Amino acid sequence: MHWWASPFPLPLCAELGFPPLNGLLWPLLLLFLWYCYRMGSDLPPPGRAHPGGKHKSGARRFMMLSRGAASGAGGPREAAPGSEGSGVQQAPPPCISTQTSEDEDPDGREYLTPVPGRPLFPAQASAAGRKLYAALQEYAKRYGWVGMGRIHKALREQVRLSDHSTIQRPHLFFLPDVPSVPFFPRDAHRHDIELLEAQYPLILAEFQAVYQWGVDSKLGWSGPKGQTGFPLYSAGVCVAGNCRSCPYTYRTLLSLRTFISSNSLGGAGFVLLGPGVTLGGSYGPTNARLRCHLGLQTPPLCELVVGGEPQRWSEGHCLLVDDSFLHTISHKGPPEDGPRAIFSVDLWHPNVAAAERQALDFIFNPDL
Repeated sequence: MHWWASPFPLPLCAELGFPPLNGLLWPLLLLFLWYCYRMGSDLPPPGRAHPGGKHKSGARRFMMLSRGAASGAGGPREAAPGSEGSGVQQAPPPCISTQTSEDEDPDGREYLTPVPGRPLFPAQASAAGRKLYAALQEYAKRYGWVGMGRIHKALREQVRLSDHSTIQRPHLFFLPDVPSVPFFPRDAHRHDIELLEAQYPLILAEFQAVYQWGVDSKLGWSGPKGQTGFPLYSAGVCVAGNCRSCPYTYRTLLSLRTFISSNSLGGAGFVLLGPGVTLGGSYGPTNARLRCHLGLQTPPLCELVVGGEPQRWSEGHCLLVDDSFLHTISHKGPPEDGPRAIFSVDLWHPNVAAAERQALDFIFNPDL
């Protein structure tokens, strides 16, 4: 072996106790040392980002605006004497609104990245809309804005509810980007539907008991003639006397996973529709919920039309309805058929996330 085949002189290799390196390992060692040198030289100095890195534009923009606001506090300032452009006044920093930039979401949906732009809330909003938005701001102070993008967008666009399609136009709150159809399949709330249908005999027995006592406002019934209800929950508030009259039905409600029991968008109870009654087209308050109808007493000439699609109730079975669509109900049977009776329960729309449900419970709190 020639002496140039090893990086160390032959006597030194012998003294260190390992054989000399052959001609192939020597260039590999040099290549490894060069690679380590390049990796170390490419590392950015502390406090500086790597030139090839990708940063979140929303956070960077927010920090820049915050610094600009701090430096511009107290109005415009003149440049320091002697500096270039001395005497030129700087414009005050732009206001920061909770609006999104288009580069943050490929679909163009508005999520909460503070950027300069439009005001926080439309000036032409109604007093009720401003109250809802104030409730959202209070919720965000306590729990943060995470997951509130769709609700924030919905409250900003409340002033344009009348622009929605005549087929679906909720009159109180429209949550955007929610898939909607007039009737939902059972799989949307399989657990709750199967639980209600399993408890059908007990629920029917309790309905028959309160119905035989008489349909009277003094006995817990309410509503106009032709469509009377016996509510267990009304606008998110438990009707204690009626719940005591129907203990098994009340326990079934508490066992449901998606029952809306804590805000004014939800309710549950028995609903009657008298023979010969037809209720014209109307809209529900929101598309954030589905209304579940459990058939208790369903004469053959009763019909429900939602969004132009007709359906009929069936005793012991559930229908999942999005009542934010234009809907009509009718009972065209003779008086001897008796009233149509259902057990109606408001459930969360399956596309409404848990964080959004918590926020809507806060915003539509019955006590506010």
